[in-house]
Amino acid sequence: ILMTEFFHSCTTNERKREIEELLNNFAQQTGAWRHCLFFLSNTRNEYVMMYSLTVFENLVNKMWIGVASQDKMEIRSCLPKLLLAQHKSVPYFIRNKLCKVIVDIGRQDWPMFYHDFFTNTLQLIQSPALASLGLVMLKTTSEELACPREDLCVARKEELRKLLMEQVPTVLGLLTGILETYWDKHSVIASTPPPSPTSGESLELLGSLFQGSQYSKLLCQPMAALDSESQQLCCLVLECLAHLFSWIPLSTSITPTLLASIFHFARFGCDLRTKPSEGSKVDRARLGVLAMTCVNELVSKNCVPIDFEEYLLRMFQQTFFLLQRLTRENNAHTVKNRLQELDESYLEKFTDFLRLFVSVHLRRIESSPQFPIVEFLALLFKYTFNQPTHEGYFACLDIWSIFLDFLTTKIKSRLADRESVLNRYKDALVLLLREVLNRIQFRYNQAQLEELDDETLDDDQQTEWQRYLRQSLEVVAKVMELLPSHAFSNLFPVLQDNLDVYMGLQQFIVTSGTTRRLNISAENDCRRLHCSLRDLSSLLQAVGRLAEHFIGEIFAARFSDALAVVERLVEVTCYGSQTTLYDLETAVPSVLKPDLIDVHAQALAALQAYSHWLAQFYSEVHSQNPSQFINLITSAIDASSPLITAKVPEKLLLSSCHLMVSITSTVRPVFLVTLPAVQNIYNLNTTESQTRRLPPEAHLLVCRALSNMLLLPWPNLPESEQQWQTRSSNHASLLAALTREYRTLRGTVNITPRQPNLDNTVIHQTLPVLRDIVDSISGESTKSRQICYQSLQESVQVSLSLFPVFIQQPDVTDEMLAFFLTLFQALRVQMGVAFTGQIIHTFLSMFTREQLAASILQEGSAGCRVVQKFLKILQVVVQEPGQAFKPFLPSILSLCMEQVYPVVAERSSPDVKAEMFELLYQILHQNWRYFFKTSVLTSVQRGAAEDTMENEAQFTAAMQAFGQSFLQPDIHIFKQNLSYLESLNSKHKLYHRKLFRTSMLLHFINVLLQVLLHKSHDLLQEEITVAIYNMASVDFDAFYSAFMPEFLNGCQGVDTSQRAVLARNFKLERDLPSFTQSVQRLVNDLRYYRLCNSSLPTGTIKL
Repeated sequence: ILMTEFFHSCTTNERKREIEELLNNFAQQTGAWRHCLFFLSNTRNEYVMMYSLTVFENLVNKMWIGVASQDKMEIRSCLPKLLLAQHKSVPYFIRNKLCKVIVDIGRQDWPMFYHDFFTNTLQLIQSPALASLGLVMLKTTSEELACPREDLCVARKEELRKLLMEQVPTVLGLLTGILETYWDKHSVIASTPPPSPTSGESLELLGSLFQGSQYSKLLCQPMAALDSESQQLCCLVLECLAHLFSWIPLSTSITPTLLASIFHFARFGCDLRTKPSEGSKVDRARLGVLAMTCVNELVSKNCVPIDFEEYLLRMFQQTFFLLQRLTRENNAHTVKNRLQELDESYLEKFTDFLRLFVSVHLRRIESSPQFPIVEFLALLFKYTFNQPTHEGYFACLDIWSIFLDFLTTKIKSRLADRESVLNRYKDALVLLLREVLNRIQFRYNQAQLEELDDETLDDDQQTEWQRYLRQSLEVVAKVMELLPSHAFSNLFPVLQDNLDVYMGLQQFIVTSGTTRRLNISAENDCRRLHCSLRDLSSLLQAVGRLAEHFIGEIFAARFSDALAVVERLVEVTCYGSQTTLYDLETAVPSVLKPDLIDVHAQALAALQAYSHWLAQFYSEVHSQNPSQFINLITSAIDASSPLITAKVPEKLLLSSCHLMVSITSTVRPVFLVTLPAVQNIYNLNTTESQTRRLPPEAHLLVCRALSNMLLLPWPNLPESEQQWQTRSSNHASLLAALTREYRTLRGTVNITPRQPNLDNTVIHQTLPVLRDIVDSISGESTKSRQICYQSLQESVQVSLSLFPVFIQQPDVTDEMLAFFLTLFQALRVQMGVAFTGQIIHTFLSMFTREQLAASILQEGSAGCRVVQKFLKILQVVVQEPGQAFKPFLPSILSLCMEQVYPVVAERSSPDVKAEMFELLYQILHQNWRYFFKTSVLTSVQRGAAEDTMENEAQFTAAMQAFGQSFLQPDIHIFKQNLSYLESLNSKHKLYHRKLFRTSMLLHFINVLLQVLLHKSHDLLQEEITVAIYNMASVDFDAFYSAFMPEFLNGCQGVDTSQRAVLARNFKLERDLPSFTQSVQRLVNDLRYYRLCNSSLPTGTIKL
């Protein structure tokens, strides 16, 4: 009654809690199992049965040690009888649960107290009426005993694995027998083949695989016609095999007969013809799916013993026979129709198989004379390009990518016979390239491409269409790397065709008054134009993606191809900008206008991709033919400069800005400054016109380009010809113009804080641009950085004087600190010690403890980001070599330990914490001698036995902060801090220092072992164990003789004899692998003992 009430929809949660408490109390009573046995024998209520079985499960898994041996015997004899009596009448989930409880008993007691546990299961499998029950028992045994959960001690886990391994040959033999029997029994009926065109199947394609082997005959047999009961049973056998294969190592127990049987059933996935008597199509497909699951379990194992290699070859032969069936064409079905009718999961499994074959085994098999790799690729090709779904096609493209990577690696390692290897595969690769290129073009594949979504972004911030294009282009690029000239000759003509259409649009432009329109209105023409423009856009992306294959060592060899591409791209971009196609009125504006904009933007982006090629052209060939280079660059600038105005669609505007940035930063032509178009952009950006202001991102890019042009050294020219003088004054006037409004703020602000209504927009507009300019020269020569700082100097001083005014406005402070952080990272040398000191001093005085606490407490807010950036600036300061900033160390340390740490210690505040600990680590690492004064001489004299400590209290506080962080749940901070300690040890021998060794080492080891015991940071098991090893190895003798006994004595929840076993099993090993094993064993067994002891009935006397 209680169970029914509990699950009734009207029962309130309050009442459910009461019932749950009642039931839990009942389960805890000694002898409750007897009542449950009675319920199980006499009730038909599923809830009651399930509850009773849960009581048994709890008893076996948690209290079995405390159950009297007489009771155990009774339970071991009653439950199997109950299973035999009721397995047909109870629902399957009750039957499975009962099987699991019996297997749980076996896990504890077999073979010592429950010697017939496994033989009973084998007998069930052998008796026809009970075979399915036996198989459920076998699968459960495999699941629960082969990879038991942690509630067993390690010794028992190892014993169970050994016992099961002994049974493997018998079990596999039995299962093979069942599969063979059912196949043969049902094949006899169908021994006369139906007169159909497919019965005399030709094996010409993979003929060389089989050469009259028994498989060719076997696999050509007609399919067995199984009734539904036989299908169910064979499904169970295959499920068992799949689980067994997940832990059995590859060995000869997996016989050829067994493999052949599995493959017979794998055929059920690819044979669609069914007779009414043969069970449903779904059941047949399920057999195929399960058989392929077994095959994939075997193929996924990388460790292949020598004597199994031949079996592997056979498996591949058999699977490719299936692949041939899947891709076979006959009059009734095209390959695509065939694949479409198949079960989706079967196809998935088959694709998984192909992926595993190519990624794990191809290197073994490829050179085998018995394996016709080229024919295999032909089948894979058919399989790939007839996939019924996009996901299936993506998965197959992945397989090709793995294959191409394999081929590239192989060729790099065998340069001598590079040509012969390539020739073997050339035809296949060219076919692949053509087909992948066709697949991204609307001209050949419109129906499928229109299904792709180009609106919603996935987790990688790309639409389905973009993902499709990107994955396809990756394959094209990989083929290009192997066969550059073939790839180019396939791609360039297709690009030319679509370009001709685009370039021909000019003749259809009609001007009336002020409007210009495209005079193409017939629906069919518009559709064709749309497709052509979409294809052009994709092909431009393809051409851009291939840019990297024209530079470096192959520059000269591929020069004429690349030149043809770049000239064409320059021509297209100029044409687009001159005819301003993006401005036309069209018949279908919602479709054609975005198309025209996109083509123009992609052409600019493709040209930008060739900027490294242009740079190489500039340095290597320019001197021979300067006019050619100058024309290319001038035209590229002429194409992009008219688009740099707020009136142009943003997509186009940004593409042209990015092109400008690449030309100024990568190519760096000396004559750029003299081009009228560039001077025009310079003037536009330095005059005080707010009306024509560009959107923020474009403005930022243009300023970066102009600054780069003036700051970056010109290639191929000596220092004396760099014209730094002129460039420096031009840069100063550029920045003066950009910061004009910003610098006036200093005069207009009363230096009294808390004026929240000040005009922040100027700050938000100016500082990101300045930050970006500094950032883009951070890796450049001293001269560039010097000029940059000279131009910025006044703005930096303005920022420092404004800082106190805006301290209460976190969004403004955030912007300012971001600027200062970039300055510190890139220009600290140029700023000089005195001024840097002034900045740090200002910051340290502004960030009071209250200010910090208030900011940190608003997690994720601008205030929080301000504190993070401030800590980042201090990280840069403490990493500076030399003595200049050493005077700040005490105040930085005290800010860290006395102001920030107390606020974050007890809170999660992950972002601030991460930065604070990094600062602490950098202080220790870069300023080790602030704490340990050991000179080289003293360490030699004293044998490094003693350390001279200074600032001991601060060092100890820092170490305590690290230790404290290991007691908190945040796994990222834990990982970061553990790696910091390990790094300090490898660089400065932290664990060997006297102070650490005598007063901290054992505490750290203890904390880390406790973390392993609590399983709170399981993902970091390996890192934690290595750290424990490194700490213990400072003095293994002390670790084994003093720490371990003390640690075990302090362990709660285990008795003396269990402690002795734990100590005995922790071997006195000094190498990392053995030590790791000992730690894992200790943690597992200690948890197991605690579990057992906690569930013993009260008053139990432990022996």
